[in-house]
Amino acid sequence: MEVELLLHPLSHPSAPGICPEMLEVAAEASRAGDFSLAAEIYSSQLADLQQPDRGLCLRKADSLVRAGRISEALDSYCAAASLGKLRPEELPLLVDSIARSLREKEPGLRSTSGGEESEDADGESTEDDPLDLFSCGLCRCLLHEPSTVECGHTFCKRCLDADAVTDCVHCKRGLVRKEGLPNGRRLDVVLGGLLDKLFATESRARRLWIDGEVLWQGRNLTEALEKYDEAVELAPASGRLLCQRAELHMEMSNVSRALKDASSLCQIKPLWPKAHYLKATTLSKASRNDEALQEYFLCVALKPNWTKVRSEAQKVLAELFSSVFENQDMPTPLHPLQGGVALRPVKAPVLLRTLRPLAQKPASSLQDSDSSATESSLTDELSSRAWESCYPPPEGSATSNKSLAEVLASVPPVPPIGFKRKQSDDGCFNPPAKLLKPGESSSVKMATACMGRVVPTELLDSGDMECSLCMRLFYEPVATPCGHTFCLRCLERCLDHNPNCPLCKENLSEFLATRGYKKTLLMEEVLQRYLTSELAERKKIHEEEMKELSNLNQEVPIFICTMAFPTIPCPLHVFEPRYRLMIRRSMETGTKQFGMCIADELKGFADYGCMLQVQDVKFFPDGRSVVETVGVSRFKVLSHGQRDGYHTAKIEYLEDKKVEGDELVELLKLHDAVYEQASNWFTSLKDNMKTQIIGHFGHLPGKDPDPQASGSGPAWCWWLLAVLPLENRAQLTILSMSALKERLLAIRKVLIFVMRKRPR
Repeated sequence: MEVELLLHPLSHPSAPGICPEMLEVAAEASRAGDFSLAAEIYSSQLADLQQPDRGLCLRKADSLVRAGRISEALDSYCAAASLGKLRPEELPLLVDSIARSLREKEPGLRSTSGGEESEDADGESTEDDPLDLFSCGLCRCLLHEPSTVECGHTFCKRCLDADAVTDCVHCKRGLVRKEGLPNGRRLDVVLGGLLDKLFATESRARRLWIDGEVLWQGRNLTEALEKYDEAVELAPASGRLLCQRAELHMEMSNVSRALKDASSLCQIKPLWPKAHYLKATTLSKASRNDEALQEYFLCVALKPNWTKVRSEAQKVLAELFSSVFENQDMPTPLHPLQGGVALRPVKAPVLLRTLRPLAQKPASSLQDSDSSATESSLTDELSSRAWESCYPPPEGSATSNKSLAEVLASVPPVPPIGFKRKQSDDGCFNPPAKLLKPGESSSVKMATACMGRVVPTELLDSGDMECSLCMRLFYEPVATPCGHTFCLRCLERCLDHNPNCPLCKENLSEFLATRGYKKTLLMEEVLQRYLTSELAERKKIHEEEMKELSNLNQEVPIFICTMAFPTIPCPLHVFEPRYRLMIRRSMETGTKQFGMCIADELKGFADYGCMLQVQDVKFFPDGRSVVETVGVSRFKVLSHGQRDGYHTAKIEYLEDKKVEGDELVELLKLHDAVYEQASNWFTSLKDNMKTQIIGHFGHLPGKDPDPQASGSGPAWCWWLLAVLPLENRAQLTILSMSALKERLLAIRKVLIFVMRKRPR
């Protein structure tokens, strides 16, 4: 993270030897990126002073850090600390530079810290691990009492009830609160049983974990810890479980046990910033600040934007610097060019032994011919210390006590801020082989294994995922608000007859009103991944059914209601369950068509009808619908049938026979004459009647220049037939005619009869 150069206030701005013009030159050099020049100017200013100035020492230190000369910068920080206690806000550049050196060495750290990072209320990364199929998107753990929301995504019921969740974290769709239900959202019964079967041990551990959380919230800490211990015994590789138990240990002041859990957590999740933050906090509580700072550095390396951790690192580093000069006689500062700061023996000998060599490291180390080798070895050492904090050696093995100061002593020269070091070719996190001590390979394997949840496919049984209505494998599974799962089409058919759940009989009127039929995406994914062949067979059966339903010759669905005519609108109010099913199927198959016939006492419906095309469907909360249709073509019924409660028919389509020559000339004359007669009749109607006709059927269509262009004949003929006061049987007779001439003659007779009977 880029940090601006801090201009620390001078102790005596007007002291002899301090040249304001040179200080301005140094500031200008810093703004231009020439930090080495700025450091040299500050050094020359310090050389002219009888007593070192704390502000100048800090300015010099910051410039050296920006120039990548950390070893020399530490000498200046020590000089400033000897003149006055360092404050955390004076050390951001040093902390960032050490963290940056870690990222420069290990590409894995660099990749995890790149890009924009989301933070929760505590500033912790919410994208620490990728979610697998069976993880909750809210708590990121194995789903416990899974509940499927309106959009089809599944979360823990407890997460949905406890958190003020207003939008789905996956699709961002708004969620409806369920305060009206007695128990909030309901458990998805099928998924809950499936998870308990596939992940029996982890599910049991999750239940104990949640019991522990409830006890913790009730301040029953001892009982809560017992639950956590049982859960960890069942799921020792659960990072979040270990994290919570460590936090509980901290609250109970069990620092040593908290540290043990934090160390195990760093083994399981070496690239999770919160794991290292937890370990750092625990070490700090144990007054092991030098080790805590190593973990803070890793946190900053993994997540540079985590402001809270950067502040903590600065605070601990300031305390370590200050501890060198506390509880002892104040050291006598010497001239900076005469050997740095003279210090008497102190109670932090390890820190002093490591800081002093840093002050004597030559400033030209970046330009030395063997600087690359030196840098590599030093950075390897730093990475080794950091990696060993994640993967400690086995108990009983010989190891040295490594402190923060030794890590600081091994900080390699880093490029000046603003310049990039060349990255490794592979771009991945590959710790040095020397870090994998005997016995540590199992830790690496454990960390790798816990990144994904292994599904025991031998336990998967298609019988566990069968619809209780059709007794077949779920196809487009939908979960109801009461928690039961059915095939989408099976559920729709049941709700056509009764707005209650087929299993528990809970009222689903609201569910029906909103048409919230969203597929359960988790169940769908499980079927696609693990029951591929069974799902393919189920899909094949469904497609065969749809193909059969979409054949508009062999098995046409018939709506028995009223007369319908080609090109004429025919709005329908659908409320019977059988016709709800019929309309829905016509939409699902994509044909959006069905036949309309009038009733027949003997056969059930007439032998002639008109195909209707669905243009729009509007549903009502109780399941009824208004369907906007328009006539498209006439047909003759060849055979009658039934399917799932509604009538069907095998049909053949009717078209007018075309004529030519003299017959065509005669047809055109007749066509024009009847049209003129129809226009005169309509014009003679009263205004209120004309308004009603136009509102329902529209205006009289224009005269066709080619009356034989359509197989159904001119549109105005059907419009006139629909508005004329005729009985259905008379209309049916004209509908069945396959000769336009016959139809025109019949319409002319009707017009003559109607105009004669009209009162004058």
